[in-house]
This record gives sequence, structure tokens and C-alpha cells, in this order.
Amino acid sequence: MDSLLNEVSPFSSLLATGSLVDWSAAAVASFALIAAAEIGDKSQLVCMTLASRHRPAPVMLGALAAFAVLNTLAVVFGAAIASWLPEYVVGATVAVLFAVFGIHALRAKDDDDEDEVEERSGHGIFLTTFLLLTVAEFGDKTQLAVVALSSTQAPAAVWVGATVALAMTSAIGILAGRTILQRIPLALLHKLSGAFFLLLAIVAAYQAYGAFTGR
Repeated sequence: MDSLLNEVSPFSSLLATGSLVDWSAAAVASFALIAAAEIGDKSQLVCMTLASRHRPAPVMLGALAAFAVLNTLAVVFGAAIASWLPEYVVGATVAVLFAVFGIHALRAKDDDDEDEVEERSGHGIFLTTFLLLTVAEFGDKTQLAVVALSSTQAPAAVWVGATVALAMTSAIGILAGRTILQRIPLALLHKLSGAFFLLLAIVAAYQAYGAFTGR
């Protein structure tokens, strides 16, 4: 019985709340920090680009699922999460995913109309968004900030504040993406989004190379 309690006690501390004032302060602090860090960050740009070519609901749900998983891992496992895989492996995986998505966008037919895009968007776009954001944000500064905050404040409050902040920035990106879709021809948008993802792939590949060579 004692051994079972010893195993459970570290995880039970995740639900420790303290006073309502402290819990609220931790949630607000994590919300403000994460929201400020994510404005204009690659995850928001990814949401904007995906939403400009697909229905917003699967993109938003995929983003929420990815950030919920990432924040949960950060709170539960702490700083050890970033050390599970070498940095160059994570970077290389990000580069491959972005490159595949960029090539797919560039190869899209110019005569595809908006109705066809809407029809395809329900098949796999949730999983695409989830995988892109999960791999891209794994070990990112936002996740490390959640790790740091949860080590000094109520972890549950940090999780709530960070997840709400990421949901808000994702929604802003999605709204911007839908606005762009209404003003830019779909063929041009395919090219722009493809080039954007290929650029991200190049940056990720360069970071992976630097991590691999120790530069």
C-alpha cells in the first residue's frame, strides 16, 4: 500500500490547487506568457495557412488536441520530455513533415474550386494539423515555458492558462486564414502556402543539422 502511495503521490501533486487566488493568478500568468510568446509564432502561422485552404473546424480541433497533449506532457513529465529524443531527430522530423505538406500544396491543381477544397478538408486535415503542430512544437519554447511554470505554480492552473492561450492564438490565425482565402485566388494561395511550408522545412532542416553537428 505504501509503495502504491509513493508511486501515485508525484502525480497527485499535479492536481494541487492551493487557494483560489493563487490558482487564478497562476492561470492568468501562464495565459499571458504563452499568448505573448505564440503571437506570430510558427504554430499560429501553420494554423493560418491550413485554415486558408481547409475548413476551420478540423484545423481548430486538431490544434486544440495537439496543444492539450503537449501541455499535458509538459506538466506531467517536466523538463525530461525534451530529452527523450535527440534535438536533431525532432528537427529532421519537422523538416520532413513541412516539406511533404509544402510539396502537396504546390502540386495542387490550379483549377480546383473552393467547393472541392471544402469537401476534401474533412478527410485527414484534423490529423494533419495534429501531427504538424505536435512535432513542430515538441520541445519548443512554449512547452519549456509550461514546464518551468508548472514546477513553481499549480500545474493544473498552468495547463488551463497555457491551453486557453494557445487556443486563442490558433483561433486568431484561423480567422486570418479565412480572411485571406476570401481575398486571394485559390491557385495563388496554393503556391504561397506551399512555399511557406517549404521555407519552414528548410529552417527546421538547418536547425537539425546544427544540432547534429553540435554547432
